[in-house]
Amino acid sequence: MSQDNPLLADDTLPAFSHIRPEHVAPTIEAILVDYRAGIDALTAPGAAHDFASVMLTQERLEQRLARAWAPVSHLHSVADSEALRKAYGPAEEALTEHAIELGQNRALYAAVQALADAPAFAQLPRPERALVEHALRDFKLSGVALEEPARSRYREIGVELSRLSTEFSNAVLDASEAWHEHITDERDLAGIPESGRAVLRQYAEDQDLDGYLVTLKQPSVQAVLTYADNRGLRERVYWAYQTRASDQGPNAGKFDNSERIEKIMALRHEAAQLLGFANAAEESLATKMASSPAEVLEFLRDLAARAKPVAQRELATLRDYASAELKLDNLESWDVGYASEKLRQQQYALDEEQLKPYFPLPAVIDGLFGLTHKLYGITLAPRDDVDVWHPDVRYYDVRDADGRVFAGAYVDLYARNGKRGGAWMDVCRARFDDGAQLQLPVAFLTCNFAPPTEGKPALLTHDDALTLFHEFGHGLHHLLTEIALPSIGGIDGVEWDAVELPSQFMENFGWNREALDLFARHVDTGERLPDELFERMLAARHFHAGLFLVRQLEFALFDFLLHMEYDPAEGARTLTVLEQVRKQVAVLHPPAWQRFPHGFSHIFAGGYAAGYYSYLWAELLSADAFGEFEQHAGETGSVIDRSTGDRFRREFLAVGASRPALESFVAFRGRKPEPEALLRSHGLV
Repeated sequence: MSQDNPLLADDTLPAFSHIRPEHVAPTIEAILVDYRAGIDALTAPGAAHDFASVMLTQERLEQRLARAWAPVSHLHSVADSEALRKAYGPAEEALTEHAIELGQNRALYAAVQALADAPAFAQLPRPERALVEHALRDFKLSGVALEEPARSRYREIGVELSRLSTEFSNAVLDASEAWHEHITDERDLAGIPESGRAVLRQYAEDQDLDGYLVTLKQPSVQAVLTYADNRGLRERVYWAYQTRASDQGPNAGKFDNSERIEKIMALRHEAAQLLGFANAAEESLATKMASSPAEVLEFLRDLAARAKPVAQRELATLRDYASAELKLDNLESWDVGYASEKLRQQQYALDEEQLKPYFPLPAVIDGLFGLTHKLYGITLAPRDDVDVWHPDVRYYDVRDADGRVFAGAYVDLYARNGKRGGAWMDVCRARFDDGAQLQLPVAFLTCNFAPPTEGKPALLTHDDALTLFHEFGHGLHHLLTEIALPSIGGIDGVEWDAVELPSQFMENFGWNREALDLFARHVDTGERLPDELFERMLAARHFHAGLFLVRQLEFALFDFLLHMEYDPAEGARTLTVLEQVRKQVAVLHPPAWQRFPHGFSHIFAGGYAAGYYSYLWAELLSADAFGEFEQHAGETGSVIDRSTGDRFRREFLAVGASRPALESFVAFRGRKPEPEALLRSHGLV
């Protein structure tokens, strides 16, 4: 069967060009049958209860499933189609049901517990002990101790949440692709630089249209809201984008996620209470560094108290400028990005269009790879013989300092139809040594940059470059792991509020002169970024830092309070909670019709439910970790230091979840993290 079905083939890498939607159902069905048989054998009377028999067997079974499902899940995100959706949905539900069934298998739980209770457990290497401890925790979080009917109800909830999550994500994608505005008069695009107009022109050509096509793809939205002089166009784009998949906007009710949000929140709360937690926020912290909801709220509210006065001053200045210089007496949400860019240009003589020629994508990629070589001794070598899902995709072998290939990465960087928006890193293959063979880690690195136009390379904004560095940081965390047990290797099993540390850490190099010289070269002349322009970048780095922080705090508090304060008698109260949070932290209130929660896939279709605060929490850790490199630079004159990089690799990137993230941080930094680091990183100290 594996000859006819590429998903069942035990190949080193997926055969993407041969995968068809009709392969999905038989693959999952066959693998789950084998999986259950393997668990039955593991838990049979008289079966051995040593580490290899109990834990490695489970890892082996799980990896067979992961090798088949990872390419399907990835294609669902980057090459969506109606046929794939129809195959993906039922398969995902089957996998969710299987995972909960596995987590509630008391015979398996007893086998793992017996292993933990055995005298020999203390003699196991630390990663093996961590795998057992994580497994026991996850059993409890899967409801292994529940009795009927609670056990069955918990399984039903898990399957339903999986279905709703997929539907939520699909609705956002469909709503994004359902709206566009065809423009034939270039005067309507006044203010948008040529690079932005080229993207809109390309979108029109892709649809066999003349002129320009404004869409809800991120490069289009960014170009219009930041640069378009046409206020009406800015308003229409903002209206369409901020009402996606809701009861408002140009497609009001057509893709509406309102009911899904209500159901998701109700089911999450019910599931948390079945497990003995007060609410879903409390449950989420069982796998995070933060110890209690009170600690999270104290962290966020302390930040808000420091950031809000700064944001208020920034907004007052922006209003005055918009009124005096732009004749915008009433600054609306769709004016903020536009007015901010104009003010930034006035204050710092700096605009992104000046910077873009210095960030051609091929050079940024080369510089990023060069930086990681200097930090960790690794090299990324392109390969042309790997099967990919789109011609734009590139594959790289990752070689260590000794030339040995130890990992691989797929890189897919351009926005296109059928591809989910945003940027992310995901796992294609995990590092796994089952005693018989070694499976090398492979990552998916995905972004949505504006594609090349008119034969020229894609030009990135500086923010785009930081996004690429961010996602590559996640990739390094996965690729550089030395833990060959997938459940605790790389990013898997790491506390969710620490998993952003390596990604945010990498962003710091995007502000460092020494690092910029590796890639910031003019697309036409090869000239390095001029010192004078770099100094203006640094001066503008914290421009509107207060406004940025209060926006992030709005997201984080909304997410956490929505889950913490849920009351079945009142329902989710989504917009009510959002308004309460805005009264606490926001300085600019959007129109009443704005529906950002309906497109908030991070918490309703991703892994950040009651955990969006993790971005800020991990930013504190990453800023403090980068301080070690800065401190070393004070001694040697170079922030790109191999010895410090090797220590960061060894103490954090390589160890996965084999020990708590705080322990890894202390091993690298020599002390616990200092909260002031986050404030310094935003220029608030």
